[in-house]
Amino acid sequence: MKTDNRYEKARILGARALQVSYGAPVLVDTDQTEPILIAAEEYDADVLPFTVRRGDAE
Repeated sequence: MKTDNRYEKARILGARALQVSYGAPVLVDTDQTEPILIAAEEYDADVLPFTVRRGDAE
């Protein structure tokens, strides 16, 4: 279950879209060609290799 707020989600999608635009392998089967749409599909499929570290958790 995702607990990312909208700012974390935007940051994750932007970072992943940049990776895809530079040629990183796509982690889902998709017909999309736009990196941001590919990143959104990967996010929805919960396959992104990102971990969010918050300042309040030590």
